[in-house]
Amino acid sequence: MNAIECHQLSRRFRSVIAVDQLDLCIPIGTIFGFLGPNGAGKTTTVRMLCALIAPSAGSARVAGFDIQTEAEAVRANTGILTETPGLYDALSAIENLVFFARLYGLSRDQATERATFYLRLFELWERRNEPVGGFSKGMRQKLAIARALLHDPAVLFLDEPTSGLDPAAARAVRDLIKSLRASGRTIFLTTHNLAEADELCDLIAVFRTRLISLDTPANLRTRLFGRGVRVMLAGPAAPLVATVQALPFVIDVTADEQTLFIRLTDPEHDNPVLVRTLVNAGADIRYLEPFTPSLETVYLELMQEGSAIGK
Repeated sequence: MNAIECHQLSRRFRSVIAVDQLDLCIPIGTIFGFLGPNGAGKTTTVRMLCALIAPSAGSARVAGFDIQTEAEAVRANTGILTETPGLYDALSAIENLVFFARLYGLSRDQATERATFYLRLFELWERRNEPVGGFSKGMRQKLAIARALLHDPAVLFLDEPTSGLDPAAARAVRDLIKSLRASGRTIFLTTHNLAEADELCDLIAVFRTRLISLDTPANLRTRLFGRGVRVMLAGPAAPLVATVQALPFVIDVTADEQTLFIRLTDPEHDNPVLVRTLVNAGADIRYLEPFTPSLETVYLELMQEGSAIGK
């Protein structure tokens, strides 16, 4: 069963198409990364999926509910963390959570119970009676995530959850996101932090008004760049580029000082021939290791492909 399903989902603002015919299926219990530049339509997509605005065309179901005909049920089963979460600085942490839990329709006893649970879970219990205005950004971010979870949503939307946090606070939030997935929740993550997306996400979509690509991070790398090896040499690498490029199984090769970066069709099969060829050409090989391009490299390549298709 899927947590989110979109079929030709579109949104137009007068003459501007913000989201164009989005088809998407996200399985339950997935951390899903939604990547794209500013102005790509990511926030508009999230607002539609949370039943905050209606689509211009198409349909979607979130947590099993239709975003148009069952909007109230969608909102009851989704939580959302915006990039600038609103908390009341003059209220304490527990007062903030109880207030928002009451807005979700929980009784006062239920609200207090949920607030207590999440303050303990997020290690904020000792600060529960302090005004939120004195909290660090990391503490405020954890409190904002707790607020989004108060009504026990099946799907959680997180917009730049670690933006502006110090490394320790960002790590704490990432660990928290992983624990939420382990509890069976589906996480819809929008972020510009590609290393973070690479670490967290089971499935990634690259999006700019239209869906450019959707796959696992590993499959995106393989599809775009094949499988690569890094060869460290004792001497300069550039003179060996032509020799390596002439091999029939080599997709691409680049050199950087004493290192060759080589994309191959099948490294396990091709590496012995590659090594023999380099040694016969006079190369002094220090070591050879698998090479994986960063998600940033993959993202930029996909965005370039998307631009070419859109022309």
